[in-house]
Amino acid sequence: MSDAKPSVLFVCVHNAGRSQMAAAWLTHLAGDRVEVRSAGSAPAGSINPAAVEAMREAGIDMSARTPKILTVEAVQASDVCITMGCGDTCPVFPGKRYLDWKLEDPAGQGIDAVRRIRDEIETRVRGLVNELLPG
Repeated sequence: MSDAKPSVLFVCVHNAGRSQMAAAWLTHLAGDRVEVRSAGSAPAGSINPAAVEAMREAGIDMSARTPKILTVEAVQASDVCITMGCGDTCPVFPGKRYLDWKLEDPAGQGIDAVRRIRDEIETRVRGLVNELLPG
């Protein structure tokens, strides 16, 4: 990564649950110190309502977010590309860091299951913030 502000792309097939929650957590925890993107290879029509509710309970409003299509440009513009254990792949470019976080899919799950997924994502994002923004 360069000396510029680090950038992170979260990728999941539908960009409606895991990747959106991860992007919301990173924005919440890092503010404008990190550029945050999320996308999916086959975006859903809207964000998973259980994910919106679980994040609202944590004090983060995702209600205005919309799923976005994964583009080569989004990957090229990101220092770190994180897939969410959903089988999606990013185009590979030299100099990028690629991670795959194995996470349960919140689609069709009740709020209790989505809360557990939310909390696991928060833990992982906090670790990422510590790596990207030491000190």
